[in-house]
Amino acid sequence: AAEPWPENAALYQQLKEEQILLSDNASSLAVQAFLQMCNLPVRVICRANAEYMSPSGKVPFIHVGNQVVSELGPIVQFVKAKGHSLSDGLDEVQKAEMKAYMELVNNMLLTAELYLQWCDDVTVEEITHPRYGSPYPWPLNRILSYQKQWEVRRKMKAIGWAGKTLEQVLEDVDQCCHALSQRLGTQPYFFNKQPTELDALVFGHLFTILTTQLITDELSEKVKNYGNLTAFCRRIEQQYFEGHEKEGSTIAARSSKKSLLR
Repeated sequence: AAEPWPENAALYQQLKEEQILLSDNASSLAVQAFLQMCNLPVRVICRANAEYMSPSGKVPFIHVGNQVVSELGPIVQFVKAKGHSLSDGLDEVQKAEMKAYMELVNNMLLTAELYLQWCDDVTVEEITHPRYGSPYPWPLNRILSYQKQWEVRRKMKAIGWAGKTLEQVLEDVDQCCHALSQRLGTQPYFFNKQPTELDALVFGHLFTILTTQLITDELSEKVKNYGNLTAFCRRIEQQYFEGHEKEGSTIAARSSKKSLLR
């Protein structure tokens, strides 16, 4: 039986308007979507030092009862242990397929977001450094930004992305979107009529890419080429976020985004 979910459950992320970056916003929105799909209310709390409060050093993290859990994968497992699951109805083959697509999203979309933020020089100077360091005084703001940049670039080198051009990264994004579009087809969700954690993850990344102002629109244009993916984002926004906008449960960084609804 499902354990009762505490009313004071909270999700922590960085400051919405001035600090949070594309990749963290996407990850936070994916977790919010997952919890909404499970019908588990959570209050979004923004803290300048959210990254440093997290047990894994990554956002978002949730504080439920006396437990703190960060990132979508562990949060899904934590919620499952409490008796709430979106993927129980899948067979073993479908579960393996779902995990493979989630890996694809993390390996392609998340990595592309990090690349754009920390390896594209124009974006780094005009968006990433000012936003990332915004809560801190000079010179700490620059020191923390350069420290993070060094860390991400080291990771990019380790996975073979450091030598990629922006065009190659955008091509990877296009290939990922093509694969997702093919899998989704005309279904409402990736596994037909019920959402799973894959739907939450894909929504978090695609919605954030579509609604975040960057130096150019090249990244969002890759997603917009796939009508079924943008329709999918609109559908989840309407079903799980429109009308749920009590204080603290709005779509992440709504003020710095625009709705997909026209």
